[in-house]
Amino acid sequence: MFKHILISTDGSAVSNKAAKAGVALAKALGAKITAYRAVESLDPLYVEGYAFDQTVIDRADKRLREAGQKHVDAIGKMARVAGVRFASVVTNALTAYEGIINTAKKQKCDVIFMASHGRRGLSRLLMGSVTQQVLTHTKIPVVVYR
Repeated sequence: MFKHILISTDGSAVSNKAAKAGVALAKALGAKITAYRAVESLDPLYVEGYAFDQTVIDRADKRLREAGQKHVDAIGKMARVAGVRFASVVTNALTAYEGIINTAKKQKCDVIFMASHGRRGLSRLLMGSVTQQVLTHTKIPVVVYR
């Protein structure tokens, strides 16, 4: 069935629960895993005549990438315990959903496994739904864990 699973994470409790299920699925199928974390690119911020300089942006970007690496490393630990082949990718992306889709294509994954936070109403409008955007914009099968 599936031989290479991309497990997307944002580091949340819901995402970690989904990652455990994704690792279990990979083990059952004999598939390998690529854990992925999108770090959305930071744009220069201008507030009433003040702009953050590039050094501040670079430091923030570095911290975000380090946090992202911790998230995919946590999935790596789960994969090692389960005896599942594992790789990780952390990239800057314009949007999380584009990063997920582009990485799945680049890594030649045959399925994307991700959580849904199940937001509704105003919170969904304000926060958006990365899962919905992935479902809308990719032809790769997507398993949504809830």
